[in-house]
Amino acid sequence: MWEAQINAITAAGYRCIAYDRRGFGESDKPWSGYDYDTLAADLDALLRKLDLHEVTLAGFSMGGGEVARYLGNYGQGRISKAMLISAVPPFLLKTADNPDGVDQEVFDEMLAGVTEDRITFLEGFGKQFVNYDDENPPVSEAQLRYSHQIAAFASPKATLDCITAFGTTDFREDLKKIKVPTLIIHGDDDNIVPIEVSGKKSAKLIENSELKVIKGAPHGLFQTHAEELNKLMLEFLKG
Repeated sequence: MWEAQINAITAAGYRCIAYDRRGFGESDKPWSGYDYDTLAADLDALLRKLDLHEVTLAGFSMGGGEVARYLGNYGQGRISKAMLISAVPPFLLKTADNPDGVDQEVFDEMLAGVTEDRITFLEGFGKQFVNYDDENPPVSEAQLRYSHQIAAFASPKATLDCITAFGTTDFREDLKKIKVPTLIIHGDDDNIVPIEVSGKKSAKLIENSELKVIKGAPHGLFQTHAEELNKLMLEFLKG
């Protein structure tokens, strides 16, 4: 999914590492460990194994939670900057102290869809990702099929557990601990992770942050608005 960004970042002379989350892609698919503390521990293990320093972490959607929880749990020692792109923090779920969040019923419907017919659910979800319109398609049908194929081969258990993780994990305290320069990028037409409950709130909680809004961009802006996203990412890396 990061193909267009990897090409741009490496062409600009940077080392770019894109790893598959446990349960997805070419990573192992264990039965458990899809909570954010474990996912952040996986990221920490990777950074330590490769002995990486002066790292810029970039997390998309659910991955933004991994960036937040990593910085909350492990600090900024190896990290110089962070990017949250269409990211789920600070807290999606509607609760008494988060009244403008997303209703639990939305996540329950997603869980039911994955349980009852995962492949069909993923097909519909993939279209929502890019705000697909048959009359004015934002991406090609081939690209839709490719994205669907990637999602279909993920662990069904991981797919289920990750819905619960990104839908119900509270990152507000993690964001308050972030001190490195942080770029928040979000589309104002994101129907998966609405900017009002995510990007705008994160910008208020992270001390040294800047919010960049991509006009008309859906959740999957890495495909639909790749050129604009790449430009923002590279400017931030160079700055």
